[in-house]
Amino acid sequence: MEIDDPAGPERSEQADPTRVHHDTEPAPAVPPGRLYAVQAALVLLRLGPVLILAVLVLVLSASSPYFATTQNLGNVLAQSAVIAILAVGQLLVILTRGIDLSVGSTLALAAVVGALVFESRGGGVLTICVMLLAGAAVGAVNGLVYVFGRLPHPFIITLATLSIARGLALSLSHGQPISGMPHVVDTVGGGSIGWLPYSSFLVAFVAIVVTLFLTRVVWGRWIYAVGGNPEGARRLGIPRSWVLVSVYVCSGLLAGIAAVVTAGRLNAGSPTFGQLAELDSIAAVVIGGASFLGGRGHVGHALVGALMIGVIRNGMNLLNIEASRQLIVIGVVIVLAVESDVVRGRLEERFRALKAAGA
Repeated sequence: MEIDDPAGPERSEQADPTRVHHDTEPAPAVPPGRLYAVQAALVLLRLGPVLILAVLVLVLSASSPYFATTQNLGNVLAQSAVIAILAVGQLLVILTRGIDLSVGSTLALAAVVGALVFESRGGGVLTICVMLLAGAAVGAVNGLVYVFGRLPHPFIITLATLSIARGLALSLSHGQPISGMPHVVDTVGGGSIGWLPYSSFLVAFVAIVVTLFLTRVVWGRWIYAVGGNPEGARRLGIPRSWVLVSVYVCSGLLAGIAAVVTAGRLNAGSPTFGQLAELDSIAAVVIGGASFLGGRGHVGHALVGALMIGVIRNGMNLLNIEASRQLIVIGVVIVLAVESDVVRGRLEERFRALKAAGA
């Protein structure tokens, strides 16, 4: 007598290895149009600073007959050079999720020290070297105290050195500008080939060198790794502490280079140099599209941000707009840049999700 299997035909089906079952419904296909729309929006956000700069140039060229002249464009480049150099250094710090509030005061201290060395009959090369070393020394203090002092955030030490460096500059100069700079410093800071200032060549040189280090040298990859994924960098054995120290040293060194440009342009070293320059450098990096969350940013972005600030100020001066309104405009641009970074982050997550769903 045969006994029926209580599982019936279902058990037989499960035992058959040749049958294929789909326990869940397949995920709905992502419309290609939606994926392309998100991708296009991301491209526009990434090109946003460049597009805004182009619009500003067009609007100001139409608003003022003097803006697009070669002489004025040379002025814009000269005025933007210091911000651009400081912004490159600030970018290195921000890539590691840090911030350097001391760059403006470091610039002033380096300029004053250089002026004192030249006043004591130092040569041009010695004066420049001392200015660069002064900047790098402040950066080294920032990095070493932050890392090995185990401070919770670099904001603390760089805020302290902002005050200390400015105080030293005031003390060494007795609160007064020190006139006179070597010819080579005057040439770098204030000279030009026709309408094109020498300082713009220095900015290009700094940008190329830093870009090569970030893209061609392992140190650059370490910087992005430390900022983008600190825990992952630690597991990979990346010397996180010394990477952090190095970016602050570089930021200070570039502040020393900016001091050379400023001192050469004004043929003096003054304790008042670089006031609020730290805010300009941070603004340039943020406007250029770098992220305070670290691991994202490019030298070209920082240069675009610095140039945008220079164009806004120059154009508003030509249009006789009050300085207070210039600050308001730059502040609004910073807010828009930060918000665009937030939107870009959300769109990137959305794009990855849509791409995964369509795979």
